[in-house]
Amino acid sequence: MVVNVKTTPTLETTRVAPSQAAAIACDAPSQLFIGGQWVAAKGGRTFDVIDPSTADAIATVCDADIPDAMAAVDAAEKAAAAWKATPPRRRSDVLMKCFHLLLEQAEWLARLITVENGKALADARSEVAYAAEFFRWYAEEAVRSPGEFGPAPSGANQIIVSHEPIGIAVLVTPWNFPAAMATRKIAPALAAGCTCILKPAAETPLTALAIGELMRQAGVPAGVVNIVTTKKAGPVVSAMLHDKRVRKLSFTGSTGVGRILLREAADQVVSCSMELGGNAPFIVFDDADLETAVAGAMVAKMRNGGEACTAANRFYVQKSILADFTRRFAQEMAALEVGPGLAADKQLGPLITEAAVAKVERLVEDAVAKGANLVTGGSRLSGEGFYYLPTVLANVSADAEILREEIFGPVAPIIAFDTEDEVVELANDTEYGLVSYVFSRDLKRALAVAGRLESGMVGINRGVVSDAAAPFGGMKQSGLGREGSHHGMLEYLETKYIAAAW
Repeated sequence: MVVNVKTTPTLETTRVAPSQAAAIACDAPSQLFIGGQWVAAKGGRTFDVIDPSTADAIATVCDADIPDAMAAVDAAEKAAAAWKATPPRRRSDVLMKCFHLLLEQAEWLARLITVENGKALADARSEVAYAAEFFRWYAEEAVRSPGEFGPAPSGANQIIVSHEPIGIAVLVTPWNFPAAMATRKIAPALAAGCTCILKPAAETPLTALAIGELMRQAGVPAGVVNIVTTKKAGPVVSAMLHDKRVRKLSFTGSTGVGRILLREAADQVVSCSMELGGNAPFIVFDDADLETAVAGAMVAKMRNGGEACTAANRFYVQKSILADFTRRFAQEMAALEVGPGLAADKQLGPLITEAAVAKVERLVEDAVAKGANLVTGGSRLSGEGFYYLPTVLANVSADAEILREEIFGPVAPIIAFDTEDEVVELANDTEYGLVSYVFSRDLKRALAVAGRLESGMVGINRGVVSDAAAPFGGMKQSGLGREGSHHGMLEYLETKYIAAAW
């Protein structure tokens, strides 16, 4: 149907020198952050941090084990009473200092994200700004904890409803947004009056440790925030969840791991907030503005190189505009320059690991074997680093694995549809329900479709929905609870009801 708009390009042989990446990384802490101190792991073990653009080791960090995790819980417990009693205005001031310090170090943090995550520097800069915004938002929310007071219907007493910190929180974050996922959890926890232990992804520990140091400089008291980096995530997190002092788990990651953690948390009935996988449909109706739709598709698909739970995973395009949309979209995808994220002229960096490339490769090969047309891209790049070309697939079969699995890479499968009812059924035919995208000039139609879609978030005529002021979260197996907005702080608060008579 559509001819290839670009054959396989070659990656320029120039690369960012390992010494440059290592120089950026060496400015970040490498030890565990426990009780306000930088300490080595008790077992003395360490692990390497890999630059995805070269596959070189650029730093070594401490590898925590269960005793280190328990020390972090001890520190969080020791700090809990004083932080809970800290006036909301004081907590607000500390969070606002964190916001300003993060912005002061924004360029270095962006470069640090790029060298350990691989994303293009422009993406990393956007992430730092987004991450900082959670500190500002929850600095403002800290002084607005809700409460209620009123007479019981019987008149026998007064009903008083207050909210108090839920307790020690374990925060587990992924590698794809190492700054934003950390602040999106830490900031509401602190605003609510909770202490916490952050367990960042082993692929991207440096950004989390750097944020810990900035929070220390901002005046966050010792033990309020603790950070343990580890390659033994399962045993370490399990040990914390089975400590009766831990009362909250906030996890962002795959649905598969989320199910395991929910089972673990059930043993101590730990409150859980889970932001899990996605399989976002991107729906383009025939009355959409195609320029807007293609621009939105590029953002929804290629933000963070496609390695995002909010990434558009399935593109449903009404048949009358299918050829035109596919041609325009493929041209934009093929025009992206691929290379090291620190290179100023590159818009797409590497994927996070070799395993990530192999997964994308498998999904594309399966789709093509089942009849999909390869419009552009469709292969990895040889040489150093974990690169895969921006790829567009047309005429994708309904039984292709790529329509069922979260791609987490720069690949866009396109499927034609005829009617509104048909596309709603196709969009909802998944166990996930995180986000959906709808493009149409008819706002009535777009809102009606949004109301029928089984997802926690919907973008109408825009390819990004994330905002610190908005409730982020999904339906079905995309998770439980919400992050961001005032809903995000409620996840760290217990509701207490008092019946009072006088």
